[in-house]
Amino acid sequence: MSITQSRTSYLDAAEDLATGVVAQQAIEVDRRGLFPRQSIDALAGAGLLGLISAREVGGMGEGIRAAAMVVERLARECGSTAMVTCMHYAGTTVIEKHGPENVRRDIAGGRHLSTLAFSESGSRSHFWVPGSTAARARGGVQLDAHKSWITSASQATAYVWSSQPVSAEGLSTLWLVPRTTPGLEVQSPFDGLGLRGNDSSPVIAEKVIVPESNRLGSDGGGFDLMLGTVLPFFNVMSAGISIGFMEAAVARTAAHATSTRYEHLQQSIADQPTARHAIAGMRIKTDMARALWLDTLDAIESSRADAVLRVLECKAAASATALEVTATAMQVCGGSAYRKELGLERIFRDAQAATVMAPTTDQLHDFIGKAVCGLPVF
Repeated sequence: MSITQSRTSYLDAAEDLATGVVAQQAIEVDRRGLFPRQSIDALAGAGLLGLISAREVGGMGEGIRAAAMVVERLARECGSTAMVTCMHYAGTTVIEKHGPENVRRDIAGGRHLSTLAFSESGSRSHFWVPGSTAARARGGVQLDAHKSWITSASQATAYVWSSQPVSAEGLSTLWLVPRTTPGLEVQSPFDGLGLRGNDSSPVIAEKVIVPESNRLGSDGGGFDLMLGTVLPFFNVMSAGISIGFMEAAVARTAAHATSTRYEHLQQSIADQPTARHAIAGMRIKTDMARALWLDTLDAIESSRADAVLRVLECKAAASATALEVTATAMQVCGGSAYRKELGLERIFRDAQAATVMAPTTDQLHDFIGKAVCGLPVF
């Protein structure tokens, strides 16, 4: 199969699922705060949970661009499905490098849903500095932690889990922790403003024992994996989700503006220069964010000198711009935007999460400022 055929295959599959089951389930997922199980099962059935798994274990063998493109397309229909898929790919990229072959094959075959377990109550959005502990114990390694937000907390097959090192130098170590391991407790279900079906909940670990063979990478090597492997994938996918929200907001706003009329003027909303000006601004800002996003992918794939800077910039730019674009959509569509039928208020709510999701927009601005000034980023 050629690269072009491969890309056509996964993009076509994502398009079919997005316009089908994902769009059909999106309203109920949001309204009831339901995990998008039917959509995730459909992604598994289409082979898309194995999108970035190596072909040698049965996956599609794609990389960061494919992951970004898929979650962007899903986000136009359902932010929760896009976020669950994003976190699955973020976990998978670590497991592909350091996980056991049987788990890699299960991911490739759609039988394993992955996620990250980095954020903690103590370090909050400073995910790279875990407070959770790991110590050798009878039967393996004992993990104790208060994880604050884990997407797919009650649905994932296993977590890619961060802790302090067992004995090595360094900030962190990563582990593969099955969700059903004794001592793990998922706390209250998620009931939030947006991304209501992403099953993001705190998880407490008390005397959780995992085999030392479940370590992903070296003891003390978690920081390098977080920053060198996970962060590029997560930031680019998060930017893609924000861009997906913007694309959906532009499309729905334009459709509403052209179909809704002022009867006494015999004109549509789109006939008004002020509305057209606002919609043009939405389109321009969306295209600007997309251009930076695509340039980031080019920079990563060609190992350009500015790749790290672009990785930091793309999430900060896309998340902030999504707030502007979705707010303008609410303004242009007026009272209709606040009704569930149009779907804009859901997109507006979902778009709020990215700016406070680690690394937050404020943190990214600090990192970018350090990089521009020639200072150490971390």
